[in-house]
Amino acid sequence: MRISALYHFPVKSLQGHKCKSLPLDQFGAVNDRRWMLVDDENQFVTQRRLRSMAQLKATVTGVGVRLENAEGVSIDVPQPEIGADVRTVRVWDDDVLARDAGDAAAQWLSEQLGTAVRLVAMGEEFQRPLASPREDRQVGFADAAPLLVISQASLDDLNSRLAEPVSMLRFRPNLVISGCEPFAEDHWKTLTIHTHDGPLVFDCTHPCARCAIPGLHPFTGRAQKEPLRTLASYRRWEDGQIYFGMNLAPASAVQAPASIHIGDRVEVR
Repeated sequence: MRISALYHFPVKSLQGHKCKSLPLDQFGAVNDRRWMLVDDENQFVTQRRLRSMAQLKATVTGVGVRLENAEGVSIDVPQPEIGADVRTVRVWDDDVLARDAGDAAAQWLSEQLGTAVRLVAMGEEFQRPLASPREDRQVGFADAAPLLVISQASLDDLNSRLAEPVSMLRFRPNLVISGCEPFAEDHWKTLTIHTHDGPLVFDCTHPCARCAIPGLHPFTGRAQKEPLRTLASYRRWEDGQIYFGMNLAPASAVQAPASIHIGDRVEVR
């Protein structure tokens, strides 16, 4: 089993990118979901509410993030400094401290999306512990865990049932693994990645229940019946949720800085 693809998504629910390596820190993948949009009530905003977010691209720069629309119009947003306004924002059931990215970014995004939003970023004051028994570990603005893994075989199995195949971007994973059976990840307990920096061990915390986002085109936000309709026919579990992928958290609170690369060998148990 090997790492066959890597992705990062700098701004939660905006477009993401393939990458050749994925550096890690205490919150998960560096530059992954470290920025987020919030509304006037400081609630997080995603494509579930604003489908047009799918049309915006986010790219990490040396000093912050570049936001770009489908016509190529862009704005560079610097990482908010220590003196920036700090907001208490909500991600699902968690209230966390985040730094406001300023009025220029808020105005540009609000114009693009047709509604008032602000951009916030993680700073030194940010804390978001995982649920017990992993409260000694942290997660950024991701929904549920520091990393998400999906096997290539699972996507291949799904695409074999569809009239038109879909891309892995529909499911927004960080790691894609090849060399296993379809949906083998449902049963993994731990995952060890043998990196250039040594082995990294992750707990497979829980399968990923899918929301409406896989039913939105990843570059336009247009709602489509597939692939959720087909997934529901064979991946809906007893609790009524549709599952696709596995959430990961570091097996221990402290791991030496390391990067995952395409081709890294993977072991599971």
